[in-house]
Amino acid sequence: KHVLFFSHQWSSFTAPDPSGIQYQAMCDAVKELANRNGWDESLKDVFVWVDYSSIPQVNPSTQNLAIRSLAAYASSATYFVIVAPDTPHADLDDICDLGTYQRRMWCRAEQVCHSMRNGTEGMYLGVGKKAPLEPVKGDFFQESLHVFDGELTCCRLEHKGMGACDRQSLVIPLLGLYGELFRASYEMNKNDNSDALASVNAFLYEIEKHQEEVFPRSFERVMWRKNKRVVDEVLLFGDLIDRMKSRITSGIGFAIHDEKATISTKASDTFVRHGASDFLRHGVVHGAGAHDGVQIESAVGAMENKL
Repeated sequence: KHVLFFSHQWSSFTAPDPSGIQYQAMCDAVKELANRNGWDESLKDVFVWVDYSSIPQVNPSTQNLAIRSLAAYASSATYFVIVAPDTPHADLDDICDLGTYQRRMWCRAEQVCHSMRNGTEGMYLGVGKKAPLEPVKGDFFQESLHVFDGELTCCRLEHKGMGACDRQSLVIPLLGLYGELFRASYEMNKNDNSDALASVNAFLYEIEKHQEEVFPRSFERVMWRKNKRVVDEVLLFGDLIDRMKSRITSGIGFAIHDEKATISTKASDTFVRHGASDFLRHGVVHGAGAHDGVQIESAVGAMENKL
C-alpha cells in the first residue's frame, strides 16, 4: 500500500483550490510517482491524504480532532508531496507559490512531522505541470524547523471567535516526536552505536542550535474579548524540552499524557534521508503541561501537568 500526503497552501479564504491548478498538480504527481515506481495502473493500492477531503469540514468537534491528528497523518505517509505551483489567490492580489507555501505554519509543521519520522527520501516538490517532481533536498527542512515562525490565518484574524491559537495544537505531537529522537540518541550513545548515532544527531544538532526558536517557551496572542483587543503571553513549550531531556538522561523516561494522542514509529537507515524509524520502536506520546500543578491552555482545553 502507498499513502501519498499532499501538502499545499489554500488559495482562497473559503475554498482550498478554486482555480483547480493545485488539484491538477496533485493528479499529475500521482501519475508520475506511479510511473516511476511501476505501480498498478489502476492505482488500487494508492491512497491519498489531502486536507479538504480528509479532514471533516462540517462538524467543528470532529474537525478539531482530525486537525489534532494531522501530525500523525503526515508522519505516517509513505510519500510526501509539496504541491506549490504558481496559483492566483482568489481573495488577494497575490500569487501562491513555493515561497508563500513555505511561510505557512501548517505547511512547515507537516514537513517537519514527516521528515522527523521518515527523513526526506520520500519527499517531493511539485511546482507545475511542465516541471517534473523533484526530490526534496536534505537541507530543505532547516527553514521548516522554525514551525512557530510561520504564518497562521487564526493570528491574522486575531482569534476572533476562537478559543485558542493553532500553535497550541502542535505542542503535543512535536514534543513527542522530538522526545523519541532524543531518547534514541541517548540510548545509542550508551550502547556505542556510532553509525546510527551520527545520523540521528545530525538532525538533533540542527534543532538544538535554535532550540528557543524551534520550541518557543511562550508566544504573544492577540484575542478579542467583549469587543476589546487583548494581548496575552501564552505558555507554549515552557520548560518541557529541558525537563524531558532531564528525565531521559536520568533514566526515568517520559510519558506525555493527553486524550488518545499516540504516535508510533517505523524503520530506516541514515537519518536525514531515511528518518529515525530504525531507532524508534514504540514511541507512545500523549500531552503535557509545563509546570507542576499548573493549568496550561491548549487547543483542546486545559491540561494538567503529568510530566
